[in-house]
Amino acid sequence: MSALIEQQKDMKQPSSWQVWWRLLRPHTLTAAFVPVFIGTMLAVLDGKFHFMLFLAMMLASLFIQIATNMFNEYYDYKRGLDTAESVGIGGAIVRDGIEPKLILRLALMLFFISILLGIYISAATSWWIAVIGAISMAAGYFYTGGPYPIAYTPFGEIVSGFFMGLIIILISFYIQTGAVTTKSILISVPISILCGAILTANNIRDREGDAKSGRKTLVILLGHKNSVRFLAAMFIFSYLWVIWMIVAGYASLWLLLVFISLPKAVSATRNFIGKKQPIEMMPAMKATAQMHTHFGFLVSISLLFEYLLK
Repeated sequence: MSALIEQQKDMKQPSSWQVWWRLLRPHTLTAAFVPVFIGTMLAVLDGKFHFMLFLAMMLASLFIQIATNMFNEYYDYKRGLDTAESVGIGGAIVRDGIEPKLILRLALMLFFISILLGIYISAATSWWIAVIGAISMAAGYFYTGGPYPIAYTPFGEIVSGFFMGLIIILISFYIQTGAVTTKSILISVPISILCGAILTANNIRDREGDAKSGRKTLVILLGHKNSVRFLAAMFIFSYLWVIWMIVAGYASLWLLLVFISLPKAVSATRNFIGKKQPIEMMPAMKATAQMHTHFGFLVSISLLFEYLLK
């Protein structure tokens, strides 16, 4: 009987590329590349575009996000939060046997490459970008690293939304135009909120396990039902903000394209309601990440149409 169980386990073992792909946590990478697209499209709307700066910014943002995910993997393992039974795409160490120090070294290597890309961007634009980039990288590390990880506090949504939304959009816009505008700040608001929503969805799924491990996330403080309401409120606010921008004259009617993403927001909210097991909440978590992606790309498309038809 035990031999049969072991055989079944072996049959379910993912291939090596699947293990590494899962380690990247691809559903989180939208929080890195969507803001870069939006900031760059805002610059294109102003008639400015430098491909190499765009490429460097895109790679740096992706590498920092991937490194942050790897730090999360490493420190969750070190603190005993990940087990072989944990639900989700994490757990490359406990389930797949990847050496912890290898993950840490890879994360540091990606940080180093991001620094080199940041030096190129700063030399071509402003060295203030290096300062902001260094702060962003520190936030990525201390999100799960250090003695007081941000991810274990109620401030995770604020920090992730601020750096993965507003900061990336403004840097992407600034390195192309040399300026920061009211429109670039305002359009970053819903993207920042939806970046935070990805974390909220993740924490809703992991709420019970996180509470047992001593975390004090916002979701743990609110409870399941109120957290789902909070997630829905983040979605609603993002759409209302778009309407306000159009009415106030900060955006064109093309920005209404973002409402095409509304079904994903509804799906994410509904799939959390009444669910208790982490595995049951995976579709809702996936829909939240997809909603952020669709919303962000639709913002970029609206800016492109605005540019082509002005």
